[in-house]
Amino acid sequence: MTLDKHLKEFYKENNIPIDGGFNDTSFNFKVFGINLKLPNPKFRRDAIHIHDLQHVLNHCDTSWKGESFISGWEISTGMWKHFPLGFFSLWAMGYGMWIYPKAIYRGYKKGLSEKGIIDLNIPKQQLLEMEFDELVSRMKKDKANIFKALQNFVFVVWVVISQIVLLAPIIFIILVILFAI
Repeated sequence: MTLDKHLKEFYKENNIPIDGGFNDTSFNFKVFGINLKLPNPKFRRDAIHIHDLQHVLNHCDTSWKGESFISGWEISTGMWKHFPLGFFSLWAMGYGMWIYPKAIYRGYKKGLSEKGIIDLNIPKQQLLEMEFDELVSRMKKDKANIFKALQNFVFVVWVVISQIVLLAPIIFIILVILFAI
């Protein structure tokens, strides 16, 4: 089955518009129990199919547990190199560490042996016409990029960075309030 068909099934199962929200000017985002309506910038719309295919390939839903797994997977496959998308991955990893740390760790470990879809540089239409198994085959790395002994250390470094990304706005607001008093 083609990735396009898998993606359409994923959208239907997760109550997502058939185009993944590509044409929407905003998107809803629930965090800290608050439903936020955020703008949907072009860079996000252009890559949403990649993020959603990562959910399909890793058999993850759009719950925070699924998003946590995907954020760990994205960081270990190198999504952080693609600013500002990588910033979203780091933020999601930071948030997910508070609610689903095991999912993040499992995603991170799995991603160490795979290439990110975004790094394959396959045009959208060609990617969507591809068979599931072909994409899985293209994503496999020959070997992990670092020694196993270092993998946990690097994971901890990413966790620290993700917490800084997550908490920086809160810390900034607290400092502003403290200095304003």
